[in-house]
Amino acid sequence: MLSKILSITGRPGLYKLISTNKNLNIVESLGDGKRIPVYPQEKVVALSDVSIYTTDGDAPLRDVLKKIKEKEDGRKVALGSKSSGSELLAYLEEVLPDYSRESVYASDVKKMISWYNILIENEISLEEEEKEPEIKDKETLSEDEENSEKPEK
Repeated sequence: MLSKILSITGRPGLYKLISTNKNLNIVESLGDGKRIPVYPQEKVVALSDVSIYTTDGDAPLRDVLKKIKEKEDGRKVALGSKSSGSELLAYLEEVLPDYSRESVYASDVKKMISWYNILIENEISLEEEEKEPEIKDKETLSEDEENSEKPEK
């Protein structure tokens, strides 16, 4: 589901992709439900494409959000927008101990917590979307179907 949840530079909150077109996209604010157009020149990022720098590389945002959800038992994070930078970074260290101290800033953590709270508020799944299988599994085929699919010699 995170592939359809967007962050738009210069606009607060998160948006759900409703419609895609060559010249514009229509998105719906998760905050107030208003639909707005988004043009190609606007910088838009799907949450599924966001990652957090770690000492070993990158951690997908989805994984970090899942760890926050486990820590908070599925509830919103209590840290607010008035929390200090050291509080925010201490919280991230509890969730993601190997985050890159040089590359991740308190403002990044604040935004991530804000996004998490919006997702929880709107009951958006943090699980990966399952792709529909294009070919039946061999286990689900009956013997007749299995034999009919074998090429004849």
